[in-house]
Order: sequence, then structure tokens, then C-alpha cells
Amino acid sequence: MPAATELTTAVWRKSSRSGPVSDQQNCVEVAFVEPAVAVRDSKRPECGALVCTGTAWRAFLRSVAE
Repeated sequence: MPAATELTTAVWRKSSRSGPVSDQQNCVEVAFVEPAVAVRDSKRPECGALVCTGTAWRAFLRSVAE
């Protein structure tokens, strides 16, 4: 798993399913920090991120697509 310092330099991408910037709801960002994937609330990045393996991320995506 990546160190916390790696997450501060990570390239975060806002989810295409998130609302517009003016919408203060549903703001999720993801960063791919090999070999892990990090997810955070873009409105509150100081609260940290959920970090999981690439395998767990793909399983999550499959489960929400069903």
C-alpha cells in the first residue's frame, strides 16, 4: 500500500458520476497509486482516503455495476 506522503502527490480524478462543482453532494475522487487505488471525498480531502488493492477496486466496480 502507498505511504501517506504518496497520496499528497497523487493525481486525483473526480468521478464522472459526481455532481457539478456547485453541487455540494456526491463528490468522489479516485487516485491510482500502484499497486493501490485511493478514494476520497473531494469536498473534504483533509479527512483522508480509503485505500484498497487493485483487485478489491475491480471487485467493487463489478458489484456496483450489477
